Amino acid sequence: MHGATRAIAVSMLTKNVCVNRYGVNAAKIDVVYNGVDLDPAGVGVQPIHSKDKIVLYFGRITLQKGPEYFIQAAKKVLEHMDDVKFVVAGSGDQAARMIEMAAAMGIGHKVLFTGFLRGRDIARVFAMADLYVMPSVSEPFGIAPLEAMSHNVPVLISKSSGVSEVLMHALKVDFWDIEDMADKIIAVLRYPPLSRQLAEHGAFEIRGINWDGAATRTARVYERAIAATASRAAY
Repeated sequence: MHGATRAIAVSMLTKNVCVNRYGVNAAKIDVVYNGVDLDPAGVGVQPIHSKDKIVLYFGRITLQKGPEYFIQAAKKVLEHMDDVKFVVAGSGDQAARMIEMAAAMGIGHKVLFTGFLRGRDIARVFAMADLYVMPSVSEPFGIAPLEAMSHNVPVLISKSSGVSEVLMHALKVDFWDIEDMADKIIAVLRYPPLSRQLAEHGAFEIRGINWDGAATRTARVYERAIAATASRAAY
């Protein structure tokens, strides 16, 4: 990276890591945020209504993603609301530990682990969700919240994520603050106007966060790099 003419980071969070941890010159790092496109597999999938509210964790089940904080928050929520189920969709090296953790807390019957999902199953799991939670300890960007918003699902995301820099219509929380996470989950589940506002505004917001825009910005970075190289060659 030190020898590169220009470098691309997917967020300011990632850029700061490159600068502060690896000593890369900040002036040559451009931030190009990821995007999201409408999932064709999700077209035509209707919302699935259930008597229980569904809170979704979708992603790899690894320490970096903070699944234990999701389980701990679930325990707190269930102390105040009984008509809630928590769905953990994904796989990873912490899956078995999370299953054991939920059981030890006495909430195993309220937490469903789906395993790895693909294709239309992803659209279905979003269709049944009342809230998506991303409790990541460290997330360079995080595309899953954008995918959730594209399915009209409200999102609650960790402040320690790149995507939190671009989303205005998302609830945000420190990953370690279980009380605040639980309070915000309860707020979305108990107050339909808040849920609708987050879903509607979020779906509108992500129209401007797409891969076409990311590609255009990436091309500009390459143009700057080519121009700088040509300029040096001229001397």
